[in-house]
Formats: sequence, C-alpha cells, structure tokens
Amino acid sequence: MAIRAFLLFLILLVSSYTTFALYEDQVGLMDWHQQYIGKVKKAVFQTHKAGRKRVVVSTEENVIAALDLRHGEIFWRQVLGVNDVIDEIDIALGKYVVTLSSGGSILRAWNLPDGQMVWESFLLGSNPSRSLLLTPANFGADKDNVILVYGSGYLHAVSSIDGDILWKKDLAQKGIDVHHLVHLEESGMLYALGVGDRSQFEAYVINVGNGELLKHSSMEFPGGFSGDLSLSTSDKAVALDSSGSILVTISFVGGEIKFQEVHISDLLQGFSGVAVLLPSKLAGMVAVKINRSLLFVKVKDEGTLEVVDRVPHVEAVSDSLSFAEGQTAFGLIQQDGGKIRLTVKSSDDWKTHFLKESIEVDQPRGLVHKVFINNYIRTDRTYGFRALIVMEDHSLLLLQQGAVVWYREDGLASIIDVTTSELPVEKAGVSVAKVEHNLFEWLKGHLLKLKATLMLATPDDVAVVQRMRLQSAEKSKMTRDHNGFRKLLIVLTRAGKLFALHTGDGRIVWSRLLNAFRNSGTCESPRGLKLHQWQVPHHHALDENPSVLVVGTCRHNSDASGILSFVDAYRGEELNYLAPVHSITQVIPLPFTDSIEQRLHLIIDAEGYGHLYPRTLEAVGIFQKELGNIYWYSVGVNNNLLKGHVVKKNCKPEIADDYCFESIDLWSVIFPSDSEKVIATSTRKLSEVVHTQAKVVAEDVLYKYISKNVLFLATVTPKAIGDIGSVIPEDSWLFVYLVDTITGRVLHRMSHHGCQGPVHAVFSENWVVYHYFNLRAHRYEMSVVEIYDQSRADNKDVLKLVLGKHNLSAPVSSYSRPEVMTKSQSYFFTHTVKTIAVTSTAKGITSKQLLIGTIGDQVLALDKRFLDPRRTLNPTQAEKEEGIIPLTDSLPIMPQAYVTHALKVEGLKSIITIPAKLESTTLVFAHGVDLFFTRLAPSKTYDSLTEDFNYALLLLTIVALVIAIFVTWIWSERKELQEKWR
Repeated sequence: MAIRAFLLFLILLVSSYTTFALYEDQVGLMDWHQQYIGKVKKAVFQTHKAGRKRVVVSTEENVIAALDLRHGEIFWRQVLGVNDVIDEIDIALGKYVVTLSSGGSILRAWNLPDGQMVWESFLLGSNPSRSLLLTPANFGADKDNVILVYGSGYLHAVSSIDGDILWKKDLAQKGIDVHHLVHLEESGMLYALGVGDRSQFEAYVINVGNGELLKHSSMEFPGGFSGDLSLSTSDKAVALDSSGSILVTISFVGGEIKFQEVHISDLLQGFSGVAVLLPSKLAGMVAVKINRSLLFVKVKDEGTLEVVDRVPHVEAVSDSLSFAEGQTAFGLIQQDGGKIRLTVKSSDDWKTHFLKESIEVDQPRGLVHKVFINNYIRTDRTYGFRALIVMEDHSLLLLQQGAVVWYREDGLASIIDVTTSELPVEKAGVSVAKVEHNLFEWLKGHLLKLKATLMLATPDDVAVVQRMRLQSAEKSKMTRDHNGFRKLLIVLTRAGKLFALHTGDGRIVWSRLLNAFRNSGTCESPRGLKLHQWQVPHHHALDENPSVLVVGTCRHNSDASGILSFVDAYRGEELNYLAPVHSITQVIPLPFTDSIEQRLHLIIDAEGYGHLYPRTLEAVGIFQKELGNIYWYSVGVNNNLLKGHVVKKNCKPEIADDYCFESIDLWSVIFPSDSEKVIATSTRKLSEVVHTQAKVVAEDVLYKYISKNVLFLATVTPKAIGDIGSVIPEDSWLFVYLVDTITGRVLHRMSHHGCQGPVHAVFSENWVVYHYFNLRAHRYEMSVVEIYDQSRADNKDVLKLVLGKHNLSAPVSSYSRPEVMTKSQSYFFTHTVKTIAVTSTAKGITSKQLLIGTIGDQVLALDKRFLDPRRTLNPTQAEKEEGIIPLTDSLPIMPQAYVTHALKVEGLKSIITIPAKLESTTLVFAHGVDLFFTRLAPSKTYDSLTEDFNYALLLLTIVALVIAIFVTWIWSERKELQEKWR
C-alpha cells in the first residue's frame, strides 16, 4: 500500500509540470514586437493643461498618434485604412482630436486622453478637391461651435458636439479651387478664397450660422497665378504669378478685391530664376524660396511688401505660434551637415530672437524636412521653446534646451524589402573567470527553477528566473549560434535607409542613409526597389564580410535611370554605389558565384537588354559558359502579355559595353483584353529546399512536379476589376493558370464562375494556394492545386527497377512536354487576407504551415493538411493513417493558431520566413507599421529540447525514482525475509 501511495505521489509530481505553467515568464524568449507611426506630416501640441504633455501627430502611414513629450512614447495610436489618407488634424474643445481624411469626405473626433473615437461624419461631395479644416479659436465646452470643412467641392459646417452636418454649400459648380478658409468670429462671416481657371481670384463671403452666400467677388489677374496662395493676415493673401517672378498682394476686405504687384527683382537685387512661395503660415509675412535661400517678405497694412531678411541654407520653416500677450513666433532650421541650427524669431519684430541654438545630430539622418515649434514656461517664468523635427530618413527628433531630448526611428514603419545575413562565427577562447561565473549562475538558476516547481518561489524569484532565462538564451549575442536562430535582418525603407535588426531582441545593430538614394542633381526623386544578397562568404572565410545589393530608380517611370548600392552587412558601410546607370525593370539573381563569393546578377533594362554584375572579366567568363541557358519571363499587367526570353549574345559595341547582352523572345501568351485582365502572379522561392520528390499516398506513390520554372497567374473579367460587390456573379469570372516559363506551355487552367479578386497566392514545392471572394456564396474562399509528374509513374514498377528499365536516370529537358496530373479542392475561409506566406526549413522535411495575414493585422498559422485536395467526407483507414483530415466546407480557425497571439502588426504588409539551421524551426518576420518576429515549429521541436525545458524537475524525478527503487528493494527484502521465517 505504501508503494502505491508513493508512486501516486510521484505521478502527481511529474504531471504538475504541465499544470504549473507560468507562461508570463516566457514572454520575450522567442518573439518581439515593436510599434512605430511613420513619417510625420502634421503635429499639434497639447501642453496647456495639467498632466503629461503630449503632441498629436498624423503620418504618411495614415496613423494618428499621441506621443509623450518627455520620452517620445506612444500614449495611444489609431491606424486608418490604406486608402483613408489623413488630410488635416487639429485639437478642438481642448479634449477632442479632429481629423479630416479620404479627400475631405470623412471627419472624425477622437478623445484626446485615450484615443477612442467620439463621432464620425461622412461628407459627400461631387468633385475631387483639396481638403481644408478650420476649427475656430474660441472653442468652449459650454457651447456648440461649428467645425468648417471643405472637401470634394463642398463646404460643410459640422457640429463639434456630435458631428451633425448643420449646412453645406456646393462650390464645385462655381469652378473654384478653394485655398483658404478665413473665419471672422466677431462678425460671424466666413471667407472662402481660391483661384478659378488659374487667373481668376475668387472670394465668397458666407454666413457661418446658416450657410447663406452673402457676397461673391471675382477679379482676373492678367499674369495668372502659380502655386498656392499664402495667407499673411485675415484680410490679405499673397500669390506668385505664372512666371514665378512677381509677387501679388491680394486684399479682400468685405469681399472687395484689390491687386498689388511687386517684381521680386525690385525687392532683391540680382534675382534670377524662378521663386517658390512656401505654404508655411506666417503672421504678417510670407517666405519665398530662391535656390537654397529664403526671402522673408513682410506684408504691410496698406498691402505693400518689404524684404525683412534673406537667410541662406534654410531647410524648413514652421507655422506661426501665438503665445502670451498676443505675441507670435516661428522657427526656422538651418543645416550644415550633421549640425542643425534652430532659430525662433518674432513675427512682429524681426530683430528679436526668442531662441538661437545649435545641435549636433549623433548620426547622419539627412536633411530636415519639417519643423513644428511649441512654447513652455521655464522655472524662472520666462518662455522657452521646443522643436519637433522630421528628418529625411523619416526619424522624429525633439529638440529642447540645445539637446536632442529623444528620437524615434519611424522609418521602420515603411519597409520596402527584407533580406537576411548570417552573423560572424564566434572565435575560440573563453576565460576561466567566465566559466566559473557561468557555473555559479547555472546552479543559482536551477535552484530557483526547483523552488518554482515546488511552488515555493516568491514573485521576486519568478522575476529573477525570467531575467536569467532571457540572459541565458544568449539571444542578443553578435555571433552565430548552433541552431541558426541569431541572424541579421537587413531591411530597406522607403526613405532609402538600411537597418540591420538583430533577430534576438529586435535592436538596431546599425543603420545607414544611403548616399545613392538621396536627392541630387543627377537623381531628383530616388526610390528603393529591392534587396539582394550580393556576397555571402563561406563560414571559413572569416576575413570577408557579407554584403547586400540595393536596387532602386531615380523616378517612378519604367525608363528611369537605375541606382545600385553595395553595403557591408556587418558594419553598414556603403562600399560602392553606381548612379545613375541604365534603367532597371527586373533583377535576376543567377545561381553562380565568382572566386570571392560574389553572386552574379543579370539586370534587365526597359529595352530588354541584360547587364551583368559584377562587372569583372571573371564574371563574364562564368556567364559566357552558360550563355543560352539563362531564361527569364516578364508579365505585362497593363497589356495582358506574358513573354519568355533567353539571353543569346553580347550587345553590339555601338550600343553598350562587354557586360551587356541581348535577349530574344521565345514565346508569348496574350490574354484578350476584352475578356481577361491579369491581377496576380506567384512563383516558388529560388532558395526553397524540397526534401523528397516522392509522396506516399495510401498504397500508391505520387511524384511531385517540382520545377522552379512554373508560374501561377490569375486573371479576371474586366467587369470584375473593381471592389468586391461591384459586379454581379453572372458577369464575374476568375481564371487561374499554371504556366511553364521555359516553353510557355499552360500546364493547368481552371475557372471560378461568380468569383472576384483580389487574389493572394503562395507557391511552394508542387502546390499553390490562392485566396479570392465568392460572390455567389458571399464568402471568401481558398483553393489549392497540387501538380504531379506522371512521367515518373513507371518508377513504381519494382520489376523494371530491378531489370534497369526504369527512367530515373533518363535526362530531363525543360523543353520536353511534361506529363502532369493535378488535384484541386476549394474551401470557405472566414477572413479577408492581406498577404500569404509559407514556412520554410533548412532541409524541407518539416510539415508546412500557411502564414496568413488577416484583415485584423494578425498572423494566422494554418496547417497545410487542411488544404489537402485529397480530403474526403469519409477517409479510408489507410488515409486516416496517412493523416488525411475528413472533408469540411470551411477551414477551421483556432485561437491558439494565431502566431501573433494577442498582438497586432498594424498595417501588415508582408510576412517573411527564414529557415534556421535546426530543421524543425522556421523564423518568421512580419512588418507593416509595426514589426513582429518569432520562431515557429510546425511539427513541434522534435529535434531539440525547448528553452523552457524544466531540467530541475527532470533531476528531481530521477532522484525520486532512484529513492523509490531503493525503498522498494528494502521493503521487498524485508517481506521476503518475513515469509522465510514463517
């Protein structure tokens, strides 16, 4: 009886490990999450009330956020849709954040303390126009003031309490482009000022109370207007003529329009060229940009102009800020390299400087793009000023008292492309002191884990265990680990800046604003396109660092000059850059490397010529050996044309150099524009590893068709191009194709009647999964197509295999007509999908999981077995043993399958998977406005013990078993002795 009781206690002790699961102490071991907001467009400070001071910003990523002015942390954040672009932002009633978005058609009020939406109004209009938001300055919480909004050609008055539309006025029919709204609070009148036909100045006087048009004045200016109007005072505006050489002062008091012209050459001696009027709102003056200098011109009461000063090298000017006793000030930024000079001047007296200081930026961040200023009261009761600065690399800085108080790397909210780099190998040599320290920490850690297992640990002990686990994981070391979990994520942002993120904790190892992607005389509007691994040295070559190739263009058109930049992956140094070069339409990484491990790349230009990189004789020699075997394809989305090409010979000497090659068209597939429109393509990763070609199914063997030259392509009927629901099911068709890109043969074609895009697809091994919308069922669907090679069917005959008549050794040609068989199935799916990816492992042995980016900005892991086309309602016993799941019409979504758990990757754009050295594990990186990284084991960690494995409990179990064996042996001996004495 005693033995049974002891064994029962032992079983309870062992099983207690699964019930005592303090998962909070595992937070941060395998994943990390970072929040960003993007490049700031507008900022409004809220510092007048007691409590924590904050600044409310809107960004280019359609984010509204409240930031702590002390540390730069996010108080709250709201991310709007991709098409819901924020136009204007302001603070009303001292407690609401008012935003205008979607071209002036949506007005919202958000609660300032917590960011919850209070009300929302939809403002309908007829014609696209600029968006204007006016919140009167005398807002009070005790009365219902109006918010004035102009957008889509209509002027609306909206209640500030509940968002009700009080009245609206159609100005689109008048043919006016409204530039400014001026509210005269004492008279209750509103001026709507604008330009009609680029030469006609229009002024509308409207009653704010009821929207009645009181007066309309119009006057033509013979020289015409260019650019925007600048409102200097409540009754005067300044504009530039169409030639950019004359400043025009426009007076509109009482609706009476008067013009006064002044040549800029009369104000500034030696003026030449074209001037630009800045949109900054300066009290009583305007700023005119001439080359790299700013001309500040004061507008006098009688409408005449006077030059106040000309300041060189001004990068940004803030709007005027009103503070105590009716004083107004504005800030301007001058920059010399990494040195920023901030000057806050009085708008009334130019000689008065409220602030003048210089700040040295710690690292190159480019030029200053925007500046917003705010005042505060110092301890000596004088006024101080702080400046919020937006840099060229999209970072955000707060300057105060001559120093950078905080900065945010918000360029990471606009990642374009991602690649990875291995870390350097750890060098041998460990000190004795380090070994002794590690031994002490090991003993201490296991003692604490034992206390936690026996439920004797205090909260402080649990915190220590969590901290020690984070340290013992060595996740943040700058060397490779045995399992391949530690890597560098090299990311390229829209600003042309490279970041290296450590996969262990997400910290920035280095960052570099690339010189090739900055505005210059040769490249005015550079933009990044792709990242490619350029040099990947063998792990024995410790003296060589890996490098990456950054590809971009100077403009957005297809024939724009290209940019190539080569960057060291360990140090972030820009080794070399080529700009401008030939146009770039496609970059083809080739499966060849030279003697120093540089990978060959063929870059295709707009004329179809291929340019080989690196530009060395060795690379040309390697490429010449494979000439005629380099195939590529192009998809013309606009002209519905799919074409295959092959590189044949060098370009003619009069056209280009020895590194240029001509290509010829092999085949083309034309989709009739009146019946089909290309909307999506997908292909396999070049680096994907397939463990085996054979797939055992029940009592048969199927051979996967694993050619890397297969392209998935989806088309829809022209009527189905619009949004979901814009067409009836009878007029909507979705067609999918599997095309061999070497021969142009269509291996498989399938149609879905009554279905519509958008289509998101992922291609892996011999299968493709794609997501679309079923108009008939009013639900989303996911379909799977698997393709098998029938030419290998004879290999299943054992007799032929013994007699040597099998075709395993038969040569395989890409031009041979493949004998393929396809299996397909469709399932309903609950969620809208933003992107789809698939897990990838080192050897391709581990089961696959689909990683689905949902409309809720989360990542869902779905086992590929649920998308098996061989699923049936009643699978046979053999199929059950194989792992076939019974057929259901919908794909299951389990809460435990969310990779991101309770977190959201706001603005999710893409999911990248990277294989680790450990076969069971894949690394997952998801990015949008936020960043998220984690490790996944689709088939569990069958080849290793987890990091949270309880070694202390294992040791305790072994000791208990040894004691139990010893005790039971003693009891057995005593019992046997007693029986002998009987």
